[in-house]
Amino acid sequence: MAAVRSRIAAACASAGRDPSSVTLIAVTKTYPVSDVRHLLSLGVTDFGENRDQEAAPKAAEVPEGTWHFIGQLQRNKARSVVTYASMVHSVDSPELAKALGERRQGTPLEVLIQVSLDDDPQRGGVPPGELTKVADAVLAMDSLRLRGLMAVAPLNDDPGVAFARLERYSRMFQLDHPDATVLSAGMSEDLVEAIACGATHVRIGSALLGKRPALR
Repeated sequence: MAAVRSRIAAACASAGRDPSSVTLIAVTKTYPVSDVRHLLSLGVTDFGENRDQEAAPKAAEVPEGTWHFIGQLQRNKARSVVTYASMVHSVDSPELAKALGERRQGTPLEVLIQVSLDDDPQRGGVPPGELTKVADAVLAMDSLRLRGLMAVAPLNDDPGVAFARLERYSRMFQLDHPDATVLSAGMSEDLVEAIACGATHVRIGSALLGKRPALR
């Protein structure tokens, strides 16, 4: 934990930013709820999950955590996700926005639009030219709150170059949506590049918890 916090602080110092401007999201997919509780005891409050079938029971056991859904989301899982997520990072279609909005009750659900940096449909995200269409669908739902953008660095690209593109998209997006100031980008391997390009939320898994085989 101390090593990750130190990396974030150093990256912020290099970028001329306050470390408090970056939210650490501990990605706990494939890890047991005991690890979530341990991280909570160390001061981590934000947790990210990729799969509803893992996230829902963990969120039920650790309701004091702030839960982020960060993986690709099918519309048929929206009914479950809206019951525990504070923020969904991966809205990538008007249809998904509508599904989430129709099922959310109570406090508005914060959402990020996932923008594709490599046009790979397997990794999710919308082309930059379609951001307005998805944003309009989010804004049409009173139960949703548009907070910003999310992206994953392409597998075969320089993350610094990719995140610089993302930063430009974010600045352009904020011209029409000034409250959409969240930029979710960066993982264990590329958090430094992401912070240099304005990331406000970094999604850290292996650097906190080590590597585990994926669940089947």
